[in-house]
Amino acid sequence: MADMQIVPAGEVEKKVEAQYVEMKVPLYSYGCEKKIKKALAHLKGIYSIEVNFEEQKVTVWGICNKYDVLDTIRNKRKDALFWNAEDNLVLKQQEDKDTEPEEEQDTIAAEAAHSFSSSSLRRKAKKLVPPLTLIRCSSSLSWKAWKKVFIRSYSF
Repeated sequence: MADMQIVPAGEVEKKVEAQYVEMKVPLYSYGCEKKIKKALAHLKGIYSIEVNFEEQKVTVWGICNKYDVLDTIRNKRKDALFWNAEDNLVLKQQEDKDTEPEEEQDTIAAEAAHSFSSSSLRRKAKKLVPPLTLIRCSSSLSWKAWKKVFIRSYSF
């Protein structure tokens, strides 16, 4: 117990400082450039956005989290990456950690789907009752609706 150290909660949080975030973003036209600028303009703490169409590079300067900036750009362009390769490796490791539990859930769901036989699914399908909204809406057309059909169509 004597070896343990007490750390205030304020130091645990990530400190966000003014920084340059450089990203490689596929830009196909000048409209893409405008779309990127517009998406980043709504983030708080961003002071300037430079889009270099020839190099396919976007540089953002401000007090922001670089992963949030990349996530915002990925909503518009899925293939966006950091310009620095080291940041991409860190990002890929984080994504791999996040996807591992999802893969486990997919395998569990697949095993559960195989455990049901087709006959048990048919029995369950026969027992299904339509929702109440379908039962209430199943009334026939009103007289007013039929009148509109006859007036607007020449086939009757």
